[in-house]
Order: sequence, then structure tokens, then C-alpha cells
Amino acid sequence: MSEAQHPTTLCEAFQLTAAIDPDAVALRTAGGGPTLTWAQYAEQVRAVTAGLSGLGVARGDTVSLMMANRVEFYPLEVGAQHVGATSFSVYNTLPPADLAHVFGNAGTKVVMCEAQFVDRIRASGAPIEHIVVIDGAVDGTISIEELLAAAPTDFDFEATWRAVRPDDVLTLIYTSGTTGKPKGVEMTHANILFESFAVDDVLGIRFGDRGTSYLPTAHIADRLTGLYFQEVFGTQLTTVADVRAIAAALPEVRPTVWGGVPRVWEKLKAAVEFAVANEPDEMKRAALQWALSVGAKKAAPLLAHQPVPDDVAAEWATADDLVLSKLRDRLGLDRVRWAVSGAAPIPVQTLGFFVGLGIPMTELWGMSELSCIATVSHPRETKLGTVGRPLPGVECRLADDGELLVRAPLVMKGYRKEPAKTAEALDADGWLHTGDVARIDDEGYLTIVDRKKELIINAAGKNMSPANIEKSIKAACPLIGVVMAIGDARPYNTALIVLDAESAGPYAAQRGLADASPAALAADPELIAQIAADVAQGNTELSRVEQIKRFSVLPTFWEPGGDEITLTMKLKRRPIVEKYAAE
Repeated sequence: MSEAQHPTTLCEAFQLTAAIDPDAVALRTAGGGPTLTWAQYAEQVRAVTAGLSGLGVARGDTVSLMMANRVEFYPLEVGAQHVGATSFSVYNTLPPADLAHVFGNAGTKVVMCEAQFVDRIRASGAPIEHIVVIDGAVDGTISIEELLAAAPTDFDFEATWRAVRPDDVLTLIYTSGTTGKPKGVEMTHANILFESFAVDDVLGIRFGDRGTSYLPTAHIADRLTGLYFQEVFGTQLTTVADVRAIAAALPEVRPTVWGGVPRVWEKLKAAVEFAVANEPDEMKRAALQWALSVGAKKAAPLLAHQPVPDDVAAEWATADDLVLSKLRDRLGLDRVRWAVSGAAPIPVQTLGFFVGLGIPMTELWGMSELSCIATVSHPRETKLGTVGRPLPGVECRLADDGELLVRAPLVMKGYRKEPAKTAEALDADGWLHTGDVARIDDEGYLTIVDRKKELIINAAGKNMSPANIEKSIKAACPLIGVVMAIGDARPYNTALIVLDAESAGPYAAQRGLADASPAALAADPELIAQIAADVAQGNTELSRVEQIKRFSVLPTFWEPGGDEITLTMKLKRRPIVEKYAAE
């Protein structure tokens, strides 16, 4: 599609896409459950648009959604877009006080939610006009049937969606701020469409491409790669209600385009390694171990940005034929044209592992304020360990202190009702000050060093990236859920370590321990010895000054959205330092 023919709003994009192959399946549920064809999807969008209009929702109003990843979300969200509303999701884990802030800042008029969230929404005290419940009857709320029945008889669907403008605010993304109240990032239709076509230019997205929705829909990553890519390109989405079930869903979905946060990739890697180590058939186990070692041989030059030697390539082709292709098949990643990692730094060892398996992997970088993705390269052009090059039409430059500045049509409109904070982030020339320190090599590939405010400056005045240190330690230890390096104004670096909640049970069972609680495991001498060995291994990847000299394993798990980590799994460094000062 040439630039001139590109749709100018998401509503127009959806209408064009839904007409391509009306009988094709657009939405499905992992493990069986509701499915929708494009014809059914478009029909439901029309009905929801009319119903919302009947409830008094008009262009420029705000609608919020609060539910798990499920097929029913999509017609409701897209219907809200068609009436001209700004529609956004809130995290299902938010307490009433946070909901009050988000609904209040957004000016939410209608909330569409699951019955389980009604009490919490009401406890927020936000002045919401209507609560629409999608699963069951709750006193004083509206059912889906009643929403649809509210449609005016003379409703003009066509005129309503055509009145939506490219610079209307399409959605709000509330940044899971590591400090202070979350800010509402305003994204317009034009922002998201520029972003979508720029990503397509680099990676390529086709009608019928298969993907999954398993991250919260309040997260820009799921909104963009699930919802918006579907509206623009016609991907088939499978919803996975529980993020922990994603590995089990992949063989059923066989995605063609797929992305994960580093934690998900690390879990998949650990699962493969565990399966190989515990293969009962000795010959099979030896074959698997050989194939993985050949994969590592192929990955090593790629990680060093060198060509793969011919003899290694030939040995890999044999290993692929005999073993690796079957491993990809078991993972459900045998049909993937491209796979991405983003949202946090991924250990290069993890990237190398999947490239060695023959999965076309690449790492991207972006942020909510940049419509999600600002830099990425296609797997065949990737430089592993970098986050690729800027998307077409995106300008990047470094400020004098190394901070990355970005200017492009994908930069947010601003922070909702926060003119001072908007002016702080966006300068008069349209450059977004990202807060990330980066390097750009002579081929234009970017490497993210760390958050500007989070660099460690030790007692000797040496600057270090905690994220880089943490990445190396985590790569060496699958039992670690979170590690935080501490070294500011200290002679050496120390770390707080939190165990991975999902690995605790299997580890305890394997060792015959009756108690898998974090407190019991943190006191287990064998586990501490194992972690000490892994930390020492991770240290070998770091310079002497960066290495972790001492660590504490905390007797607790950290929950996303708790005191220590945000819902998007970012560390709240200052609150952690205060809370665990004694440790």
C-alpha cells in the first residue's frame, strides 16, 4: 500500500481489513473458546458503536476497559474507537486509589469490565456514568445486551466513524512510573498508523499472520502488536488469559510473527534446557546436547558480529535437519518469520541460544511515549546485542551527556493534563528526551546503556550500568526472578536477589524439600551455594569493577505492581533501596 493510500484512522484501517476475507478467523481463544470471523467481528463493532452512542458516548469522550485477555475485548475496544472515543485499558491489579487517579486523569465516562472488578471500580470513587459488565449481572450495572439495546434507531454508523480525525487521541498508556503517579501518554490515530507502517516496512506483517495476546492490554506492547496490528494488517490473534500458559499455547497457535519480554524468552530457554537434561533416553539426550552445542557454535560468531564459518554452517545444517527443527516444532516456533524481544534488556546469551536453535530473533527498543517501537532491524540484518536501527522516518541523536533523543511522527501528543511534564520530555524542536543513555555505532545500530537516572557511580567515580550487570547475573541463574545491583557511592557492588516464584516449586520438589516458601528457600544452604556459583559465573562476563562481590537472597517473592517492581516488570530502585536498607 503506497503512503497516499494508507488509511488515516484506525477505524478506516479496520473497515478496509475486515472486508479482505470476511470468512477468515480473526480472533480465537487458546485451548478452545470463543472465535470470531472478520464478518462477525465487524458486525459486533457496528453494534457496540451504536450502543455506546446510545449511552451518550461521543467523539472525544473516554472509555476504559478492565478485563483479562479475551476475544470479547476486541469488538468493545474497536467499537469505542468507531464512536470517536479515546479507549484504553487499565491494569487488572490496580488498587482503588490508583484506579481513582487513572480514571480521574483520563476523564473516564464508561468502564467496560468483568464482574469481578465492579466493586474495586466503585471503591475508587471515580465519577463514572456507566459500568458495562461483560460476564454476568451486577446490580446497578449494564449488561452487554442492554448496551447493544441502547442503540438509537436512526444511528448513522458510517458518518460516525468517518468523523474521527487522524489527530484525535486514540488511546492512553499509563506509564508504570518507577517514581510518582503514572502519567497518561496520549497517542493519536496518526501516531499509531505511522508506527504500524514503519514496523511493517522493516519486519513485514501480512493478512492472516498468526500472533498471540497474552501481555496486559494496558501495556503498549500488547496494544500495538495485538490490537492495532490486527486492525491495520489483519493478523489472526489467539488470546491467552494467563501469561503463565503462553509456552503451552505456542504449539497450538504456531505463530508466524511473535514477541516476548526477556522473562518469557528466559523461561522458554530454561524449559528447553531442563527437557534436554532430563531426557531419559541416553542416545536422544546425547543427540540433543550435541545439537545445542552446534547451535552455540553458530551463535558465537553472530554475537561477535562475525560471519559464520562454512564448516560450522554445514554442521549446523545437519544438526537442524536431525534435531533442531524438531525442537522448534516442539516449542511451537517452527513457522515464525520473525520473533522479537523488547521492554527490557535481554541477556545476549539468551538471544544467542534462540538464534542457535534457528529462530529468527531480533531485539527492539522503544517506549510508550514513542508508540511502542522506535528501533528494530529484521533478523537477517540484526546485530545481536544492539536494538537495531531507527525505523524509517525516525530521527535519533545523542545529547552531550549520551541521552538518546528521538523525533518522529510516532512521538506522543503529550501527557494527559500534564503540560509541565510534557514540556520537560518534549523540547521546542520536537525531540523527545527519552531518559535512556545510548551508543550509536557507525552503521547506525543503537545499544542502550541504561536509564540516565539509574547509572551507578561508585566510590571511585566509575560509571556503570546496573541493567547490564543484572542481565549478566540473571543469564547465569535460572532460579533468579529479579536481581538488583547496588553500588552507588560504594567501594564495590552488591546485589539483592529475589527467587523466581514459578521455579521455586519445581526446585523444592526436585530436591525433596517439603517447604517451597521463599523464606525457607532463602535459608537453604544448598540453594545459596548454587546461586553463589551462578553469580560467580555471571561475574565472568563483567569487568572487575562491575562484579557483584556480595549478595542477599530475600525471603520473599516480588509481585508485579507491588512495592518493588512495576506492572511492566521495571525495578522501582529508590523505594527498594529504602525498604531493604538493612539487607
